Amino acid sequence: MIDRSQRNAARVAAVTYPLTFLISAIAFYRLYVPLLVLNNTAATIRNFAAHEQTFRVYLAATLAYGVGVMVLLTALYVVLKPISQGLALFATLCRLAYALMWFAQLLDLLGALRAVGGAGYLQVFDSERLQALASLQRASGGDAYYVGLGFYGLGTVVFGYLWFESGYVPRLLAAWGILSSLFMGFCAFAYLLFPSFGTIVSVNWYEIPVALFELGISAWILAKGLPSPGTMKAAEAMS
Repeated sequence: MIDRSQRNAARVAAVTYPLTFLISAIAFYRLYVPLLVLNNTAATIRNFAAHEQTFRVYLAATLAYGVGVMVLLTALYVVLKPISQGLALFATLCRLAYALMWFAQLLDLLGALRAVGGAGYLQVFDSERLQALASLQRASGGDAYYVGLGFYGLGTVVFGYLWFESGYVPRLLAAWGILSSLFMGFCAFAYLLFPSFGTIVSVNWYEIPVALFELGISAWILAKGLPSPGTMKAAEAMS
């Protein structure tokens, strides 16, 4: 039986994921991307300093996204714990590791901004060394993101399996989540083994399929609610 806490948690998850996705997408494409200069890290770092307020708004949105992920994970754990408490906990911890790497990336970007801004204790360095230090901080943030992405893929594979077993959502949608998450995890490990992989395969190729899965889960729950497993399985048997 599905209790009230599961239904409430499902609604929280269904609202939280699209909201955090929207915050992240708007902040990245409207605030961060315009500051990037293709194949010119030094110019990008200078843009961070020249548009510091815009960059700080992006960082605040990044923090809001990370907090939203924590809320989402709590809700998903409550919904899927009755299917398998151990697997739900494992998936939650994996995605929590991703959230921690996300916050590490945020700290690295703040460090890059501090370096390029020439904080008082960094005045002993000339501008070129400060830009090099800022570039290193930014690159470290990118590495943290890819490390976290591997945990994201692993956790979402397990969440997809739990959705599949639960019967709360169409099994075809859950299977899509499993396959797309496996692909994401593969790409994350490929980047760690071969850093040039990130320039060959765009991050959109392995982020968008998982995003579509989670947006699909959210849309289904908002439209249909959280049905009993028997109801879902009976509907699939008749189709």
